Amino acid sequence: MIFIVFIISVLYLMLIMAFIFGFYKSDIVKNKNTKPKNRFSIVIPFRNEAHNLSNLLQSLSEIKYPKDFFEILLVNDDSEDNFIEIIKEFTRQNPNLNLRHVQSIRKSESPKKDALNTAIKLSNFEWIVTTDADCLVPKLWLHLFNQFIEEKQPIFISAPVKFSLQNSWLYHFQNLNFISLMGSTVGGFGIGNPFMCNGANLCYRKSIFFKLHGFEGNAEIASGDDIFLMEKMIKAYPKNVKFLKSEEVIVETKTENSWKLFLHQQIRWASKSVSYKIFFAKFVGLCVFSENLMVLILGLAAMLFSQYWIYFFFVFTSKIIADFILITQTSVFLKNTKSLKHYLTISLCYPFFIVFTASLSTFKNYEWKGRSFKK
Repeated sequence: MIFIVFIISVLYLMLIMAFIFGFYKSDIVKNKNTKPKNRFSIVIPFRNEAHNLSNLLQSLSEIKYPKDFFEILLVNDDSEDNFIEIIKEFTRQNPNLNLRHVQSIRKSESPKKDALNTAIKLSNFEWIVTTDADCLVPKLWLHLFNQFIEEKQPIFISAPVKFSLQNSWLYHFQNLNFISLMGSTVGGFGIGNPFMCNGANLCYRKSIFFKLHGFEGNAEIASGDDIFLMEKMIKAYPKNVKFLKSEEVIVETKTENSWKLFLHQQIRWASKSVSYKIFFAKFVGLCVFSENLMVLILGLAAMLFSQYWIYFFFVFTSKIIADFILITQTSVFLKNTKSLKHYLTISLCYPFFIVFTASLSTFKNYEWKGRSFKK
C-alpha cells in the first residue's frame, strides 16, 4: 500500500508542479490598441435568465470596439420568464447596437449545443465569441481578441473566467474549486497540453467550426460544447489552439446559489469526462481523484493504526502546499484573493467532496437549467 501511496502522490505533485510552471511560463498579454480588423459574432444561449439579462446586456453595451465590427445573437432556449420585455427595452435604448434575438432549433439531446448551432448558422462574421447569460464581459474584450488573432494567428482561443465576489462559505468553496480549475487550464496550455476551457469565454473561427462539423459526434452529451469542440480543434490544428492570458479579457460569472445546484453542476462536469478523447485530460482526472481518495484512505488508516499518521501527514501536507501555490498565483492574476483565507478549512473538506461527486457522476442523473438529464 505504501508503494502505491508514494506513486500516486509523486504523480500528483509532479502534475501540479507542471501546472504551476506552465502558468508562470504563460505570458500576460497587455492591450496594445491594435487597429480593429476582425469582426465578431457574440453568441449567448439563455434559458430563464431574465434576472441576469439586464446586467449582461449593460456590459455588452459598454464594449469598446467599432459597433459595425460585431453583432450580438441572444439565443432563447425555451425560456418561460419575461426575457422578451428586457431585450425589447434594451434594444430601444441602444439602437446603434447590432443585436438579434433568435429562437433555438432543437435537434439533439444537448440544448446548449443546439442553441449555439442555431446562432452560428445565422451569424454574419467569421469569428464566433461565446459567453453565458449570467456573465459580465469586459470593455476591451474584443480588442484583446482582435490583437491576439493578429499576433498569434489562432483558430481557437480560450480565455479566463472568474466568479463575481460574494461572501459566504458556499461561495468561497466554489470559488477556490473554480480557481484551481482555471489555474490548471492555464497551466495545461503553458506546458503544451491544453485539456480544459470554459464556454463562458471562447473565440473561434466559424469556417473551422463548420469544416470540423461543429459539435457532431458528441451531440448526445448534454454539456461539453466547449471542451469537445476544443478537442476537435486540437486534433486538426494542434499549434493553433491557444490561451489568451490577459487581465483585460476576464469574464465574470456567478456561483451556484445552493449546494444542490452546485452538486448537480459538478456531477454534470464530471460525467462528461469519460467521453474526453485527449489522454492527458483523462490522466489529470484520474490523478486528482486518486490523490483525494488516497488522502481519505490514509486518514481513516491513521485513525485506526498510529503508524499511518506519518504517511497521512506527508501526503496531505504536500498536497495542500502544492495546491496552494497554484491557487494563489491564479487568484492574484484574477484579482480574486478573498477566498484564500478559507483555504485550509476548505482543503480539509475537499477530498470528501471530490470523491463523493466523482462517485455520484458514474450513475446519478443531474439537473441543468430546469431540465433533467440522464447519464
